[in-house]
Amino acid sequence: MSTHGEIKRVTTNTLQGMKQRGEKISMLTAYDFSMARIFDDAGIDVLLVGDSASNVMAGHETTLPITLDQMIYHAQSVVRGAGRSLIIVDMPFGSYQGNSKEALNSSIRIMKESGAHAIKLEGGEEVVESIKRIVSAGVPVMGHLGLTPQSIYKFGTYTVRAKEEAEAEKLVENARLLQEAGCFAIVLEKIPATLGKRVAEELKIPVIGIGAGKHVDGQVLVMHDMLGITKDFSPRFLRRYLNLYDDIKSATANYISDIKSKDFPNDQEQY
Repeated sequence: MSTHGEIKRVTTNTLQGMKQRGEKISMLTAYDFSMARIFDDAGIDVLLVGDSASNVMAGHETTLPITLDQMIYHAQSVVRGAGRSLIIVDMPFGSYQGNSKEALNSSIRIMKESGAHAIKLEGGEEVVESIKRIVSAGVPVMGHLGLTPQSIYKFGTYTVRAKEEAEAEKLVENARLLQEAGCFAIVLEKIPATLGKRVAEELKIPVIGIGAGKHVDGQVLVMHDMLGITKDFSPRFLRRYLNLYDDIKSATANYISDIKSKDFPNDQEQY
C-alpha cells in the first residue's frame, strides 16, 4: 500500500519487465472515479475501462451498444481516480472494424480526450492493419483473442473457444500476428488452460487471462463480478471476493427501516 506520490506510474514497459521476472500482472475493470481510486490505492497494476460498461453500467445485454463518446466519458472518470495504474480503454464495437483510418481516429480521440495510456481491441488478422496504423501513431495497443464478446452474434454463444485443434492453431497464429503488429500485450478470454500456457510461453509480450488458466502472465476480472455486485453470472473462472449485492441490499433495507421507524436521523444526526 502506498500513496500516489511515492510510486511511479505503471507503464507498458513495466508490464514487460514483470513478464520477464515471472511476476504476475493484476488487472481489473473500472468505469468511474470512486472505484478507480480504491483499486489504484490497493495497488492494482492495470485498470481496464471495459466495454463491459455496456452490460454492468448501462444494463445492455451485449457490449455492442456502447458508443465511443460513452467509453471516453468512463475513461475520463477512471483517469481522474488513478495515479499509479496503467489505464487501458476498450475500443467499442464499430469504432475500428473494417477501416484502419477510422480505427486510428477513434484511438486518437480516446487518448486525447480521456488521458488514458493505451487502447484495447478485439480480433486477430482482420484487425492487424488497424493495429499497425494505431501503433505507428504512438498509441499502445493491447490485443484480445479467444472469446471476443463484440463478436457474440457471429459465434452465437459465450462458450469456451479454441477447444478444437484447428481453432487453437489459428489462435496461436493470431497471437503471433498481434505481437508482430506491435501489440504490447494480449488478453486471452475463456480458452483451455493448456492453450493459454502455450501462448504465454511462445510470446515475448505479456498475456493476460480471463478464464485462460494460471500459466498466463496475469489475470483480469470485471469488477462487478469480483466484488459480487452481479449475482446472475457464475462462470468457472470467476472467484468472488465479496458478496456486495447482498451487503448493499441489506444496508439499504436497514436505511429504509430506520427512516420508516423514525430512528434516522436521531438527535445527534441533526443541527
